[in-house]
Amino acid sequence: MRLASRALCGAAGAAWRDSFPLGGRDVARWFPGHMAKGLRKMQSSLKLVDCIIEVHDARIPLSGRNPLFQETLGLKPHVLVLNKMDLADLKEQQKIIQHLEGKGLKNVVFTNCVRDENIKQVIPMVRGLVESSYRYHRGEVCERPLMFLLDTPGVLAPRIASVEMGLKLALCGTVLDHLVGEETLADYLLYTLNRHQLFGYVQHYGLDGACDDIASVLKQVAVRLGKTQKVKVLTGTGDVNVLQPNYAAAARDFLRTFRSGLLGPVMLDRDVLRGAPLADP
Repeated sequence: MRLASRALCGAAGAAWRDSFPLGGRDVARWFPGHMAKGLRKMQSSLKLVDCIIEVHDARIPLSGRNPLFQETLGLKPHVLVLNKMDLADLKEQQKIIQHLEGKGLKNVVFTNCVRDENIKQVIPMVRGLVESSYRYHRGEVCERPLMFLLDTPGVLAPRIASVEMGLKLALCGTVLDHLVGEETLADYLLYTLNRHQLFGYVQHYGLDGACDDIASVLKQVAVRLGKTQKVKVLTGTGDVNVLQPNYAAAARDFLRTFRSGLLGPVMLDRDVLRGAPLADP
């Protein structure tokens, strides 16, 4: 189903949408059934560890974090690793840290695991936190090896707080695209890029200009990538062959290009940092 056209293509100075239509979407179904099992396993494993390393996407440092950690940590040391810092716009990094400190998160590390950037800070931080905690001097603690890592799969919170938070999670690849809808997700990405004045997609795809109409953008992307097919259209004078853009394929490429960093770094939580509450479902 095509998304409604807004006919707002044109120069980068155009009046972009100031909100994204969120109503009518069932966020509850974005929580896959297998995650419930993983969440239970994670909860049962908490009693076995002395320090928790929470890994979250640096593009959404504030939204989408699992409240399970805040509820069950107790006195356990806790390190928040914000990975993929190379894909995040961190001009307001200090504000992010202050916001997290206000939530009780004192140990935050920004990393890029692909290039090992800042990764070496994690183990010394964990060791220092464990050694200063009351659990470190238990009779069974062994130093060979010094540290065991108990890895768990990433899981969402059972209830995503809002539709917009769900869209942010999906843009970062946490929620499967087909659960949200690839064209809907591409539209939210376009809305976000334009609102943030990030027009790298225009140059990347060689478009005529920045645009706020996802149908128009996807049509141009499909044509540029050769993702079209000939279809017969019945007219008053007979059948006519026309090229039909593959909107779904164009949406997938748009999302893939964003996730690989080719459209530039972005901070999806800029609205939260500036005090705007996430929209309710």
